[in-house]
Amino acid sequence: MNGKRFLIVTASVGSGHEKAAAAISQGISDAYPDAFVRTVDFMAKSTSWLNAFMKACYLNMLNFMPNLYEFIYNFTAGPKRGSLIQTIMAAVMAQTMKGLINEHQPDVIICTHPFPADAVSHLSYKWRKRFLSAAQITDYSVHPMWVCPNMNLYFVACSSMREALAAEGITKSTIHVTGIPVDKSFSRPVEPEILKAFKKHYGISGSMPVILIMGGGLGLGGISSSLDKLEKVGQRLQLLVVAGRNRELAHQARAKIEHSHHIIKVWDYTDEIRIMMECADLLVSKPGALTLTEAMLAGLPMLLHEPIPGPETDNAIYMSDCGIARWIHSEEELAVAIEELVSNPEKLAGMSRRAETVGRPDVISHIIASIKENYPDNLK
Repeated sequence: MNGKRFLIVTASVGSGHEKAAAAISQGISDAYPDAFVRTVDFMAKSTSWLNAFMKACYLNMLNFMPNLYEFIYNFTAGPKRGSLIQTIMAAVMAQTMKGLINEHQPDVIICTHPFPADAVSHLSYKWRKRFLSAAQITDYSVHPMWVCPNMNLYFVACSSMREALAAEGITKSTIHVTGIPVDKSFSRPVEPEILKAFKKHYGISGSMPVILIMGGGLGLGGISSSLDKLEKVGQRLQLLVVAGRNRELAHQARAKIEHSHHIIKVWDYTDEIRIMMECADLLVSKPGALTLTEAMLAGLPMLLHEPIPGPETDNAIYMSDCGIARWIHSEEELAVAIEELVSNPEKLAGMSRRAETVGRPDVISHIIASIKENYPDNLK
């Protein structure tokens, strides 16, 4: 595939879609140094002001009207009910996609969000025959928004998703169970010297449990409230808090440091998550699929709460069913659940072993192999 042109289209509505796109981009560049690889944010203002407006509406719903978001998610998930909305949106966004195709002249388009995937699927056959198209679903379930009949390939996280897509009429041979792509660093151990230096630099001790607390790139998941609840835990803990791009959350978390009987350390957006996961005994997080996949590959047990209604609830169910995570349904359960888990190292070890068994460390190689195998003769 050297010399071919790859266009990876993502959406900046939470870090998961972007992380998946970055992992795919890096994997293709590593495998084919002479390939042209370009990643585009489909929801950026520079790409489309209308798409950017829709993104702003989405983020405001998550922050201020989560019940409305849940209603829309469930409405569009119903039989045929979301089809009209999906068709209208796809028709509008197809014009944006045509502009990207004319600009980048791709041989392969890979979408890590349903909006660009639907836009590609909505293009006429005359447009679609110019490239191979693929959709990478970045959750552990299939919402109908991801059902785009004209995509050439689908990459999904687990076998149940393959069956779900097939039940929606997607040709089964086009659906590949690859897992969800994350940065390659999560597929290998952290070097002991790097881990030792990190712990020394941040004063992380091996004498008390280490809890990593995350809320995704947007810093969601009720982290500030969670820190208050954890004051009920009698055992002293080391709490590594990642606030993401949420500056207000970072400020609130840092304000608690002086008065907490735990040791609290706060990071904004950071590229040291892999090392933090190696330090931690347990991850406390909302169930964003990319964070869960990273933790699974790192062999880190999880305590999940505060899911965004819809896909993250499905992610929590999947991880719980696999025995990798415990899902709590109320913040009132948080302190009790953490006390139970940190006082039971055998249970944590069992969850860690299951995570390593279920995780798929070779996602990128499977994606590349599937693209190469299905690359049409007229584009070779």
